[in-house]
Amino acid sequence: MAEITFVPRDHNLYRYKGFCFLKDMMPPEFIDSLQNFKIRDDDVFLITFPKSGTTWTQQILCLICYEGHRKGTEKIDTTERMPWFESQTLNPVSDLNSLPSPRLFVSHLSETFVPKELKNKKAKVIYVMRNAKDVMNSLYHFQDILALAQKSPDFNHFFEKFMDGEVFAGKWFDHIRGWYTHKNDYNILFLKYEDMIKDLHSTVKQICFFLAIELDDEEIDIVVKKASFNEMKKDPLSNKENVPDSIITRKVGSFIRKGQVGDWKNIMTVAQSETFDKIFQEQMRDLSLSFTWQIPE
Repeated sequence: MAEITFVPRDHNLYRYKGFCFLKDMMPPEFIDSLQNFKIRDDDVFLITFPKSGTTWTQQILCLICYEGHRKGTEKIDTTERMPWFESQTLNPVSDLNSLPSPRLFVSHLSETFVPKELKNKKAKVIYVMRNAKDVMNSLYHFQDILALAQKSPDFNHFFEKFMDGEVFAGKWFDHIRGWYTHKNDYNILFLKYEDMIKDLHSTVKQICFFLAIELDDEEIDIVVKKASFNEMKKDPLSNKENVPDSIITRKVGSFIRKGQVGDWKNIMTVAQSETFDKIFQEQMRDLSLSFTWQIPE
C-alpha cells in the first residue's frame, strides 16, 4: 500500500496517492477496493471537485432519469437515488451492488481512483467543472456547516490550504487535469458550471442527448424549474436536509448557499487573485480549457 500521511492543517484528512480523503468516512483499503467495483453498462457517474455544482447536477440528473422525481409522485431524496460512491460510512459496497439498474452515482474521486471497468466506455461519466476561485469561496463557507471539517480561522489561512491542496479532494488543478487529459479513456461529457448558470435549458438538453433519454419540451421545462436554486432550497428531497447531523451542522447554515458566478470577488484580495492567476497559468496553460470568472449583470 502507498504511503499515508496526515494533512498538517486539517487533521480530519489524510493524503493517499496524491488525494486528500476524509479519514472517518473513507479508509484507504476501501478506496483501493473501489477500483475493482463491478460496473454495469448503464451506470452513470457524476464526478466533480467539491463545490462545483455537485448537488445541483445531482438534482438535474434525478429529474431527468426518474419520472417519479420529476412529477413529485415519489418521495425519495437525491442522496438515496444517487449515492455518494466513495463514502463507506454512508454507502457500503454491498448496498451499491444491490441497487437496481440504471444506477446513478456521485463522486469526487480523481481519475486514478475510479473503477477500472469505467474505461470500457459503455458506462457514462458526467464531469462538471467550476472556476476555482468560486470553488475556493464556496468551500471556505461550506466548512462552517461541515461537521467533519477542521475550520480555517480566516480566508487567508484557507487560501493557503486550498492552493497547497490541503482540502478534501486535494488540488483543484490536479483533479481537472487528471480527468481532462484522460478524456479519451472514458465515455464522458464535460460540463461547465458557469454555462449551466447562463443557459440551464440547453444544458438539460445536452445531458438528455448524452444519456439517450427523450424528454419533451414540457418535461424539460419542469426539470429546469425544479433545478432552480430557489426551488431546491425549499425542497427536502434535494437540499440535503436528510444528511446526518454528524456530517452537516444545519444550525449555522444551509447546504445550498448562493450558487453565483463571481462571488469570489467579495472575499478574495487583489493580491490573492493575482497569485492564483499566476499559478493557474503555470498549471493549466497546456490544456485547451477556458473558464468564466464572472458573468456581467
